[in-house]
Amino acid sequence: MPFCMLVNIVWFIAERMVGFTLCEVDIYPIVTSSYVLVAVVSAVVGFIWTKTMASTREGQTGEKKHTIDVNNQSVILDGRPECRGSWLSKPPRYKELKEDPIKELKSIYDILQKGKRLSNNGQCLGTRSGPNREYQWLSYQQVIDKCQELGSGLIQLGLKPNNDTMVGIFSKNRYEWVVTSYGLSFYSMVSVPIYDTLGPDAVTHIVNQSGMEVVVTETDEYANILINKKQDMPSLKMLVMLNTVDEGLKDKARKLGIEIYSFSKVLEMGRHNLKELMLPKVTDVYTISYTSGTTGLPKGVILNMKSIVVMIEAMMQTFRIGGIYLGPDDIHISYLPLAHNYDRGSHIMLLIHGGKIGYWSGDVKKLGEDLVVLKPTIFASAPRLFNRLYDAAFSAVKDSWIKSRLLKCALACKKKDVDKGIFRKDTFWDKLVMSKLQSKLGGNVRMILSGSAPLSPEVVNFLRCSMGCVVVEAYGQTEATAGLTCTLPFDVSVGHVGPPMAGVQLKLVDVPEMGFHVANNTGEICAKCEHLLQGYYKDSVKTSEALDEFGWLHTGDIGTWLPNGALKIIDRKKHIFKLSQGEYIAPEKVEVIYVETRFVLQCYINGDSTKDKPVGVVVPDPDYVTTWAPKNGFPTDMKELCQNQNFKDLVLKEIQRHGTTRQLKGFEQVLDIILDSEPWSVENCLLTPTFKNKRPQLKNKYWNRMQNLYKSWNRNS
Repeated sequence: MPFCMLVNIVWFIAERMVGFTLCEVDIYPIVTSSYVLVAVVSAVVGFIWTKTMASTREGQTGEKKHTIDVNNQSVILDGRPECRGSWLSKPPRYKELKEDPIKELKSIYDILQKGKRLSNNGQCLGTRSGPNREYQWLSYQQVIDKCQELGSGLIQLGLKPNNDTMVGIFSKNRYEWVVTSYGLSFYSMVSVPIYDTLGPDAVTHIVNQSGMEVVVTETDEYANILINKKQDMPSLKMLVMLNTVDEGLKDKARKLGIEIYSFSKVLEMGRHNLKELMLPKVTDVYTISYTSGTTGLPKGVILNMKSIVVMIEAMMQTFRIGGIYLGPDDIHISYLPLAHNYDRGSHIMLLIHGGKIGYWSGDVKKLGEDLVVLKPTIFASAPRLFNRLYDAAFSAVKDSWIKSRLLKCALACKKKDVDKGIFRKDTFWDKLVMSKLQSKLGGNVRMILSGSAPLSPEVVNFLRCSMGCVVVEAYGQTEATAGLTCTLPFDVSVGHVGPPMAGVQLKLVDVPEMGFHVANNTGEICAKCEHLLQGYYKDSVKTSEALDEFGWLHTGDIGTWLPNGALKIIDRKKHIFKLSQGEYIAPEKVEVIYVETRFVLQCYINGDSTKDKPVGVVVPDPDYVTTWAPKNGFPTDMKELCQNQNFKDLVLKEIQRHGTTRQLKGFEQVLDIILDSEPWSVENCLLTPTFKNKRPQLKNKYWNRMQNLYKSWNRNS
């Protein structure tokens, strides 16, 4: 009895030390076992220890003066507040951070040679191909050799080593993808990535527009897409297969005028007849990167090597001022589509510094296992995965009062460090709670990079606290070689995508038809920098729509400048719709907020201009509801659950309540929702390869049912 009272006293003191209530109830009644007692005492000691340690560290990282003031992150250009640039672009104050990478790195070959030198010819590209599914690695020199062999083999097969030769790559991420792309560059040829989830019509469009004769592909499934459309693709003459070649498929292809070779055979041909390198000029085309797009046929973005290296160098300058330097010990896992510039840029960023890149197994269900085995230090991903980590962490402790309190206390205590700019993995709370979460990403991550869509503030703070590392968000487009802005590593504020990167100018322009005006600090984001696209391949009309006469790229995104000089994305220009009262809705803003709730895995919002509120579609999170439902008297079958009116009403009330908490306006809140048990994916063509909603396809799928929601509401009102 006295010891339990002592626990209460210590708990009370700990609450006063950390400055908030650790628990709404007295702890004495729940101390009924030694296990609980040990957990409680450990938590109290941890709070006291962490608070003490934090006080000893205060003034180190927290008071450090940085190159850029977090309260003044961008430079106003020409006296126009709507037009901003980077402090890192202003000489001479930041001249010591400026480098001219183009003088040294003029090609992929130069980049690989630099990585080889920095790593002492260390590990470069890795695949889980060992006897125990461990990663096996190619050294930098082995990668260089294979690139030369691949390029030489293709020349042996008749390709011309010049900048007019285009070769498609139709595969998931694997080391052969990179060897193909880089090997083409060794001989001034152009790689044309093809998303492995594009439909046959889009694939046909890419092959025909680029006039490619050869596609390097992976499986019989992909090969059949190409072979079956051969009559619509007269230029296609050859396939290079990464996997084992089926003889029946060879015969089928040959009858249609397509020869099939194995990847290993092409390497062998090149090895026995190596060609002298014919490196491209920095202004030559390096790649034509077709946009994944949510509407229409993909457009081919023309990029040169100078654009890619300039963009990477600009991002690295942002990292450097935060004390983040990459090196041979850094490891990146490649699982985001290599057809997208996001992961291709991550590759070059690591290779320039002699780092290592490991490839996932190709199965999203095994990604967690890949991460545990590889243990990456740099983790670049899209918000979808981070949202799942957040949801999984809280779902795992929801049924245990103690575990739930420990997680919340751990996050709250570590948040005090994060607010001072302190990121670490060695606190009491890391050992007790966070190490299990950190192990989900391998345990060694020191920087998380998020792109392609906004991260909610709750998830950003969760990642910083739980993973004990820097989390940065970047914003950009394929047309800008991936990056335009990046949050400062030492800026712990949330809800924005940071200032322009070095060499980037951004401005807002009026969109009067949608009610956005520069005078009100809102408008379409336009960009000008050295790493913009050279144009859309064979499409002067679309090029002139994207690039105006003064060289500004019109991004189609709506933004606003925050008081600290950082950019905040409001929504896509094309996605905003008007309600009957004249108010505009930014659906992605609402979707991001609703997805934060426990029941929601995916969300799509749309509306009718004759109605005063939007309606929505929600896909419940199966990981959560399948364990929640039986404990609360609801059916466990997902289809049956989604047809349950009481469950739908519960979800609707929860997302509306959360929307109110997140300060959504009344007209932004959904009137009603549809529940669907089938998650949207890249495979069912409802998500882009970067996991964004394909809005036209979702509208086609749900619009009639969404209209019925309005009709039903009118009948019942």
